[in-house]
Amino acid sequence: MKKRNIIWSDEAKFDYEENIEFLLHKWTEQSAINFIEEVELVLDLIKNNPRLYPLTEYKSIRRAVIRRQITLFYEEKGSAVYLVRFWNTFKDPDSLDI
Repeated sequence: MKKRNIIWSDEAKFDYEENIEFLLHKWTEQSAINFIEEVELVLDLIKNNPRLYPLTEYKSIRRAVIRRQITLFYEEKGSAVYLVRFWNTFKDPDSLDI
């Protein structure tokens, strides 16, 4: 099976970094490291099988739960996987812009 390329949107990069900064500020460095490793694991799974996670109500967008509080929204586009957002589930769901 062919591995897909991962493409990060600006929003996904911002969300990812924001979550790491939050963990470093409110929790511990180890919490941030654990989050990074969890994301890497999910990205490896998605590279190998982009249809592993369920579709959402947004057309072709899929949802992978990284942690109870963080959900990755992504879309398969040809030979690539486009990361849309790392959404913090504590935020207002109406403000999610996909």
